[in-house]
Amino acid sequence: MDHTLDLTGVPKEVLLILELTKDGKPSFSKEEQEALCMDLNWDLFLEYTLHHRLFPRLYTNIRKIDNILIPSSVKEQLNHYYKWNTFQMLQLSMEMEYVSKIFSEIGIDTIFLKGPVVAKDLYGDISLRTSRDLDFLIPIQHLTKAEEFLIQLGYEKEYDFETVLNDWRWRHRHVTYSHPQKQVKLEIHWRLHPGPGKEPSFQELWERKRMSSLTNFPVHFLGREDLFIFLVAHGARHGWSRLRWLDDIQQLMKQPVDWDLTFQLSKSSHNLNIMGQAMVLASQLLESTLTNEMKPFLRGARAHTLAQEAIFYLEKMVNLHTDPVPEEITNYHTRHLFSLMSAYQKFFFLLSLMYPYPIDVETLPLPKKLHFLYFPLRPLLMVWRKTGN
Repeated sequence: MDHTLDLTGVPKEVLLILELTKDGKPSFSKEEQEALCMDLNWDLFLEYTLHHRLFPRLYTNIRKIDNILIPSSVKEQLNHYYKWNTFQMLQLSMEMEYVSKIFSEIGIDTIFLKGPVVAKDLYGDISLRTSRDLDFLIPIQHLTKAEEFLIQLGYEKEYDFETVLNDWRWRHRHVTYSHPQKQVKLEIHWRLHPGPGKEPSFQELWERKRMSSLTNFPVHFLGREDLFIFLVAHGARHGWSRLRWLDDIQQLMKQPVDWDLTFQLSKSSHNLNIMGQAMVLASQLLESTLTNEMKPFLRGARAHTLAQEAIFYLEKMVNLHTDPVPEEITNYHTRHLFSLMSAYQKFFFLLSLMYPYPIDVETLPLPKKLHFLYFPLRPLLMVWRKTGN
């Protein structure tokens, strides 16, 4: 069976970006270059480079194309984006070290999930990856202490989510703080992924953590296998709608990953489907090498089916975080997320729908001591809302 991905609906501008992001293919023929650049909308190309957060990589890789084929205005704009990103990453690096230091002083262990520390680990240069904020994980019991301390440092909580019966502990995974003067945003995580779902405890992740060489004060980040699974889950959850996430996977697939451990951890957290999807996408879109050690992730046709479903997000400029999201995309994304789940995950996801939501409290306010009644009442309240009463 032919498992080649169908890319006929992907814009030429995105195909050129993919070509320029490939690490395993140092050059491509003059004929290929001319075919991709012919009748290209260069303004749209720049828009896509911003959307996919790949402008630093494209700036350094643009030399793969004949100089005559790239308008000078495009190269100048990429240079501008690259310099701007380098400055921002330096600023985030300073804040990352500062946060790590002060949290250490107050006895809170931190594991950074993304940002400059991951850029240095994957690309060897913080200027080659973009980051808009700093994401880090702490033990859930230290959330209140962390918030109090951040407020003292001038950070402001961006929003409070409504909760009922402590559902925030598993339905949500992070809270966001921003500093109005520094213009820096922090995301404090107590889970790696939204629930319900099985994932390693903080202590397990801490035991496998690594220490970055980027800063003078120790900054800890995920072990290589945990980072791989985390980045795959994050990219898959967003439909790989930004190619930077897939570029991260390309870089990780070249590193000395313990694939046996990665397989066991993925199996334990029921993430084998999305691991296979990521490897198919990386191998076919970016020509990443699939080794024999990776083959257990690719058994059966499921990984290829899920990879083809993700091509939908490359055919359009999908932004899942900018409202309003078009109804067509919302509906497709809802179905795709469900298809990514294992049978185990689908069972617990459907079961979680019967756990009370804050909207149930709005529909029928009850005293807090009676909130347990929302469990039997939830089906009735759902019907009540659907009938428009």
